[in-house]
Amino acid sequence: MQRTSAVPLALSWTGVIVYASLYPFSDWRDQGIAPWAFLWAPLPKYWTGFDLAINLIAYALQGLLVALALWRSGRSRHVMLVALAACATLSLVMETTQSYLPTRVPSNVDFLMNSVGAGMGVAAAAGLARLGAVARWSSLRARWFVADARGALALLFLWPLALLFPAPVPLGLGQVLERMEGALALAFAHTPFLDWLPVRDVELQPLVPGAEFLCVLLGALIPCLIAFCIVRSRLRRALMVSLVLAVGTAASGLSAALSYGPQHAWDWLQVPVVEGLVAVPVMAVALLGLPRRMSAAIALLAMGVYLSLLNQAPADPYFTQTLQTWEQGRFIRLNGLAQWLGWLWPYAAVAYLLSQTWDVDGKN
Repeated sequence: MQRTSAVPLALSWTGVIVYASLYPFSDWRDQGIAPWAFLWAPLPKYWTGFDLAINLIAYALQGLLVALALWRSGRSRHVMLVALAACATLSLVMETTQSYLPTRVPSNVDFLMNSVGAGMGVAAAAGLARLGAVARWSSLRARWFVADARGALALLFLWPLALLFPAPVPLGLGQVLERMEGALALAFAHTPFLDWLPVRDVELQPLVPGAEFLCVLLGALIPCLIAFCIVRSRLRRALMVSLVLAVGTAASGLSAALSYGPQHAWDWLQVPVVEGLVAVPVMAVALLGLPRRMSAAIALLAMGVYLSLLNQAPADPYFTQTLQTWEQGRFIRLNGLAQWLGWLWPYAAVAYLLSQTWDVDGKN
């Protein structure tokens, strides 16, 4: 059986769960208790609906992807049982490993909710398979996308997740230069090498409305161009533009709601942002007919301008206070993962786009 995209997706999501479960990967130590003691410990006194929902959703998706990967790989016997056992084992390993991390607390409630979520995902996969949805997805994928679409699909799947971490500019991913400079300055403090570092010695100024407009425009246009690298027809490309805009706006609104409260979910939609979002379909329509390689080349140029502008924007005090909510509050489990996605997504996209522009097969 030919390898399908469900397998790398399942493996990728497993990596996401491992990262979120063991973050921040520091201060490992034996705390003098059996790592499985949490299983028969009293129920925890403090838990939140947010934690329960995150556990359910994360493992429901894990169960769904593992079951679909087994089905589409031709291993249809006892799929539900094997998938559920795999997810429950992963949860058990993560909870026991947390016993060696002082900043994490293993919980029998977490293990239970993870297992319930996995069961929900496996059941959903079984229902989809019986309805023929798996076969129809294979047919739909063949009609919509080119054969080698895994890289772009993975980037497009991760893009809204990266937007969940608060950004200094709406849809602004990849602002790493200021933090890198601070980390280097701290690492080389009190050494002669500090004077040799290429650290900017000018105070960064907030982006003017025109630069913010351009950041928002490019931040939404680049995923559209990545989609153009794999989507076959102009009509389907136009539908992908609508989907990218809808998902990007929804993810940004959810990030604001999580950070500031539901009443502030759309406060980020200021004039330059709205103008940038409105300009995206206009630009995208003009580029619908581009060949695949040209789409990748223009996306690379846009990415260069985008990252250059974004890394000239400072982190304002209000934004810094928002980061503390994620880094120290109830989002601690999501902080590391979402933050690294927000930092690294554009650079992973650059690597993919370079591979498309250097395609030796000469595909359009």
